[in-house]
Amino acid sequence: MHLKITVGIPSIGRASILRETLQQIGGQTRRPDEVVICGTKPADVAGCEAVLPGTRILFSTPGLPCQRNAILSAAKGTDVVVFFDDDFIPHPGYLAAIERHMLRNPRIVLATGRVVADGIGSAGLSAAEAGRILAADPPADDEASPVFSAYGCNMAVRLRPIEEANLRFDERLPLYAWQEDVDMSRRLAPLGEIVKIAAATGVHRGVTSGRVRGVRLGYSQVANPLYLSRKREGYPFRRAVAHIARNLTMNILRATWPEPHIDRRGRLRGNLLAFQDLLTNRMFPGRILDL
Repeated sequence: MHLKITVGIPSIGRASILRETLQQIGGQTRRPDEVVICGTKPADVAGCEAVLPGTRILFSTPGLPCQRNAILSAAKGTDVVVFFDDDFIPHPGYLAAIERHMLRNPRIVLATGRVVADGIGSAGLSAAEAGRILAADPPADDEASPVFSAYGCNMAVRLRPIEEANLRFDERLPLYAWQEDVDMSRRLAPLGEIVKIAAATGVHRGVTSGRVRGVRLGYSQVANPLYLSRKREGYPFRRAVAHIARNLTMNILRATWPEPHIDRRGRLRGNLLAFQDLLTNRMFPGRILDL
């Protein structure tokens, strides 16, 4: 049996990084049936069709949920949409593992892979470093285990449940859309199983260029979890509080001696601005557009 698999990649301002990722996708043992890239302007996707001929190019308004929703709308007729960040390097067997498990278990509505290295907390990893890491850590087993949510840098959604329930990523979470992957996971959870597939491995490079400014990210670290918990769609308030506390504590502790690649002071300022808006009943995710 065979599923129609579309790989979807939203990207802004990182065409050279995106091209490196497309080279890796072209080396999948189970080739995607279609690759769809969503940028916001032609410069975002420059040279991509030359790297992977047949790649489909879309444009939408900026923002991760908007761009992912454009990909979902363009993927009608597909069985599975696999979302990759533009700096996620999948193991050559990644798509084969996703297809194998989704054929084996029709109850899987959302799957995420095993991230063997994540550069998001560092200065980032090069494509060559990611390749060496994957070569040194091949998939060890073929298990699928339940998880609370997928990790947005790599997640595979079965399209039919999303279409039948008329689900889309929440576009009220602007720009980087902190926690939008958890939100979609919890809204899909009543419709089936959310799993991590051990054999679907990859490296999230965590490239620093194009990241949201520290003050905006700091605001989202507070505003987005509280907003999602208020929606009452499976995102517990206690999880929101724990998430906020963890990030706030780290930002406070590292504000005096921040990592060179992380704007801890900007994040802390964003945290405090969000709490100030919470006290005056003005806090909402879209406020970061004014910061």
